[in-house]
Amino acid sequence: MIRYTNLIGFLKHFILAYVLIFSFAQSAEFHEEASTIIAASMEKQPPKSFLKEFYERIYFVPVWTHENSLSNFSNELFKQIDADKTLEPDSKIRQNAFAISSKSKAEYVTLSMEEKIKLEFEIAQLYKEYINHLLNGNINWSAFKGKLVNPKNEEEINGGWITYGSNFNAFNIMQDAIVNGSLADTLSRATPKGFNYALMEKELIKYLHIKQNDGWGKIPSIKGSIKIGQSNMAIPAIRERLRSTGELANCSTPKTPKLYDACLQKAIIKFQKNNGINPNGIINTRTLKALRENIDTRISKIRLNMDRIKWLNHRFEQRSIMINIPDFKFTFIENNKATKEMKVIVGDTKHHTPVFSNRVSTIILNPYWNVPQSIIQKEFIPKLLKNPNAMIKENIEVTRGWDRDEPKINPAAIDWSQYQYSKTVPFRFAQPPGNGNALGKIKFLFPNNFAVYMHDTPTKRLFNEDVRAFSHGCIRLAEPMELLKIFASFDSAVDMERANKILKGKTQTQINLKNSIPVDIVYLTSWVDYDGVLQFRDDVYGYDELQK
Repeated sequence: MIRYTNLIGFLKHFILAYVLIFSFAQSAEFHEEASTIIAASMEKQPPKSFLKEFYERIYFVPVWTHENSLSNFSNELFKQIDADKTLEPDSKIRQNAFAISSKSKAEYVTLSMEEKIKLEFEIAQLYKEYINHLLNGNINWSAFKGKLVNPKNEEEINGGWITYGSNFNAFNIMQDAIVNGSLADTLSRATPKGFNYALMEKELIKYLHIKQNDGWGKIPSIKGSIKIGQSNMAIPAIRERLRSTGELANCSTPKTPKLYDACLQKAIIKFQKNNGINPNGIINTRTLKALRENIDTRISKIRLNMDRIKWLNHRFEQRSIMINIPDFKFTFIENNKATKEMKVIVGDTKHHTPVFSNRVSTIILNPYWNVPQSIIQKEFIPKLLKNPNAMIKENIEVTRGWDRDEPKINPAAIDWSQYQYSKTVPFRFAQPPGNGNALGKIKFLFPNNFAVYMHDTPTKRLFNEDVRAFSHGCIRLAEPMELLKIFASFDSAVDMERANKILKGKTQTQINLKNSIPVDIVYLTSWVDYDGVLQFRDDVYGYDELQK
């Protein structure tokens, strides 16, 4: 395998060198002189400079400039930057591209060789900045992750966000473009493909067009709620707000413009669904707040979440699972279609569910709940200090050590004050299997450093809430049995008849899947769902503000 990989690498370099030599022959005198100047200039560059590595990889050949004009690569780059709506109109990249393009068109034929090489380097730097935007976006991930660890309020946040970079970079994109003769084609392939990124870009263009047409008017504030059949001075503005985004559909204005009629109610219900609001058709405080959000805020939210998508784990497999924290929803995806959705409960505002990817590889029936040390120290030890018999009420067994055959101890015989602030607690707190177990009857494991997994729960009533941030970080599933059935439909390791018999008892049983499934826990406050509909959600953890 290593030899095969090395052979592929050698062939790529051979083809690259051949293409460059052929290009060199088209204008040998210019390229020879230009390459000599470029090579000499690179000797003066710092060892880790972008320009030095860039031109070393393409054998010091100019790619942005020709003898009498800019190269096709330059023109493709300028065109790409001009068309990229993820760039702000006043962004430095867009301004630099316009300035360089305008100057070169007016003055190129009068430039000396040294000036052309200077322009070559300017476009190379522009290219670097644009590729960084295309692949990485504008979120300062280092600063953001630092805020997660050390927030201003000095309270620890038990969360995290693992980022996954692109396989493309500024160097291999250019090499690929040279071999294939088109930078535009390579940039198209380098653009993120997963999580409906392309559809998000179309929605961004749509909202930018709405803004160019003066967006939507301000909706007056109201007291209380508006129900169907009632009249209110805010109704005409609400109707126009929904018309601008297409959510009003074919509704016409009634003879009484201030009347909340049935057609507008259908549009409101659609809007509520697209914003994670209980779709009851009543224009309440939460619905009105979402309606009144201005166009610039929505555009910024779309752009921010497109930047988040760039750092998600883009995998393209037949089946996968996505859990979107702000949406409080689980989605099973098969052949790029959502085949099952269910409500979930995620971490509360003090115990954030982390953002990361892995693979579901194990299912546990009748699980023990091994209590995390953070809960032992912050919740259980204070209870024991007040009441030595507190664990009896919680149905928690305490053992000295983590081996399953360790004998149980009497918590009342331990001085718990010595462990309240220690780094380790030499006791295992565990809740045995049963209907009252905090994990319910099933849990689904995917390896990670956060001790996070999906599981059943005995507190089903919480799924009736719109905002479902109640856990210590793990994901509680509204329909765990349905997920078990889904796994049984394609993995022979899961036998539903056997599983149902096991679940009637209290014996912990582990099922090792033959076909592990990717799971992506994401944090998107705006995205396009698998029906092609743009969605918005509230920022439950305040990450939008931290990532601006």
